[in-house]
Amino acid sequence: MSESAVRPSTALTLPTARIGGMTVCVVLLLALAWNAAAQPHGTLRLAESVPIGASLGAVLLLTEFGFAGAFRRVVTHGDVSAFRAHTVMLGVASALMIPMLSLGHVFGHALHGEATPIGVAFILGALLFGAGMQWGGGCASGTLFALGGGNARLLGTLLGFVVGSGIGAWSMGWFWTLPALPGVTVQALFGTWGGLAIQLAVLLAAFVAMRGSAIPRRLLIGGIALAVLNAATLVVIGKPWGETSAFALWGSKWAGALGFSPESWAYWLRPGFTGKLAAPVTLDVTSLMDASIVLGAVLAALASRRFDWRSRFSPRAWAMALLGGIAMGFGARLANGCNIGAYFSAISVGNVSGWVWMAAALAGSWIGVRLRGN
Repeated sequence: MSESAVRPSTALTLPTARIGGMTVCVVLLLALAWNAAAQPHGTLRLAESVPIGASLGAVLLLTEFGFAGAFRRVVTHGDVSAFRAHTVMLGVASALMIPMLSLGHVFGHALHGEATPIGVAFILGALLFGAGMQWGGGCASGTLFALGGGNARLLGTLLGFVVGSGIGAWSMGWFWTLPALPGVTVQALFGTWGGLAIQLAVLLAAFVAMRGSAIPRRLLIGGIALAVLNAATLVVIGKPWGETSAFALWGSKWAGALGFSPESWAYWLRPGFTGKLAAPVTLDVTSLMDASIVLGAVLAALASRRFDWRSRFSPRAWAMALLGGIAMGFGARLANGCNIGAYFSAISVGNVSGWVWMAAALAGSWIGVRLRGN
């Protein structure tokens, strides 16, 4: 659970206000889905990503399943209860997604789970992201769902995410020249079923080793639900859940509006990326899912009477939110993902890089907590 966890509130308890807000959320979600399918170059698969995103937002908010707080409690108090829930989530997701990837195609479209190279830039990015989680008040998913719950400070974190991701996209041409080992998956090393068995054995061993820490029921439910929804994401859009590539797109579009030339950056000259800058944001599946996560969280917060708009924070709190967002945004580009794409989804599809990211992000969280102070 992140620092920005949403708590039950008396705010917006009037039935008319709550029902009105919920209606607006539903209308906006329907509009996103309709637009994704109806606009030129839109597809039904794009539209299907909207309810998945909304479901992710609702699960994250209602169960308060987070990553920043889980990492912080490990490095500050040795509390691994939330991490134990992570092992359940990763085990269920791996059992679903690794066999899916072995099929190659589902419902006529390809499934992708490419391995990420592990090198200097990757480790630096994970360290930065880990520190940024402790400064910004949440991780990538935590920022989106807590913003949906009414925590306005996360607007500063989100702004920092976009700025940092844009800077990261601009600089990736140089960072890609740094030493790195080729990406590898457990499937490539041991075969589909051998790799899955080894990964599940490691997760089970970790689960048993942490048996002294009870898993809160809400986290157990949340972890299983997130695993199933990540598998659904893989089936629908052909790749596992990710969040921060959208921030790089938004930041690069902002840079273009300010007179820069992001279309010349190495990040956007890669195959499959060249047309993204010119295309509408509403055709970007990650952007659609991010927006849907926020709306799904708002809808869940209103339905459960947890929506609580909070905007009075100290200048230092706002500054730390912005700084944390910048660190996470930049770090996410260097590591090719965040706590979702580079950790949860990476491990779930067998990428060894996900384990390395976890270790480096824990170290970064330790550094971030100590630099943050009180």
